[in-house]
Amino acid sequence: MKLITCVIRPERLSEVKTALFRAGVTGITISRVSGHGGERELVEIYRASSVVLEFREKIKIEMACSEPYVQPTIDAILASARTGGVGDGKIFVQPIEQVVRIRTGERDNAALTPVTADEVQRRALEHAVA
Repeated sequence: MKLITCVIRPERLSEVKTALFRAGVTGITISRVSGHGGERELVEIYRASSVVLEFREKIKIEMACSEPYVQPTIDAILASARTGGVGDGKIFVQPIEQVVRIRTGERDNAALTPVTADEVQRRALEHAVA
């Protein structure tokens, strides 16, 4: 089991989410974050004063994956997040020692049972109609 964390451009979130669903990864956590990497600082004028923007807005996505999903997840992120410019982001892959599903007490891979993107989207449509 691995924890895959990626930091991407906010405008690429929709494409990355779609690519992850296609790869069978639907259990994701998304956070809005700010950071500084290889991008240059921006200087903007605000109320007649120069303001240096050191940090850029980014999106952090975290997902726990069983081994068969690790490489497809990485490939999906690479294919959908890449623009070719500085600031496209990073992917971090870390081992997970243990996972426990709170609702059932299932552990490890059983707690990471994949739900297909089709099923998630079907459920979302059912809730939207109801």
